[in-house]
Amino acid sequence: MTYQNIQPPFTLKFDEMSKKELKDYNQWFLSSIPERVAILTTAVKSTEGSGEWEPDYSPKSLEALGQWFAKQVETRQRSEEEIQAILGNQKPFKVGVESQTITERTISLSIDIGMYLSEVLRKSHPSLKWDQVLAKKKHVDYGQPVLVGFGSVVFNPVRITRVLARSLLDGGKTGSRLRELYDIWSAKVTTEGN
Repeated sequence: MTYQNIQPPFTLKFDEMSKKELKDYNQWFLSSIPERVAILTTAVKSTEGSGEWEPDYSPKSLEALGQWFAKQVETRQRSEEEIQAILGNQKPFKVGVESQTITERTISLSIDIGMYLSEVLRKSHPSLKWDQVLAKKKHVDYGQPVLVGFGSVVFNPVRITRVLARSLLDGGKTGSRLRELYDIWSAKVTTEGN
């Protein structure tokens, strides 16, 4: 299967980026969604047994996509340099580092699936809107594109699907979790005007 990893033209060190760079990243991210969904579609359809999947932005489409994703998640060995860099950034306490991490391809698929999941949510709930967290640098989602319309919480599709990838590897969740995430977040949608 051919699959082109996403290549953001930014550092993705959000707390180090200027406001202009953050706004440019947000614009790039949102404008990339159609292309990335097309790339994801090609990847899914080229996998044996998944050729019937259609990106129709329905909640039901998340079921087959989640099952496909569960079979795609992979890990790689961290280098000693990566481990030391992570340990060096752990302050004030060093808590250790796992020797395995998810691959760049898995990260890229997570981003693409997060984009698709976001668009399924937006099509199902027109009150949801894209936004960007810029008020507080210490916010976990600072500088990142998020969906708003869930009351006081925001939906960061990249963070959510990267956590999903880890939980699929750890065996804590199955491919059905993607649809479950849709259902959980749909229940949090506030009514328009609130």
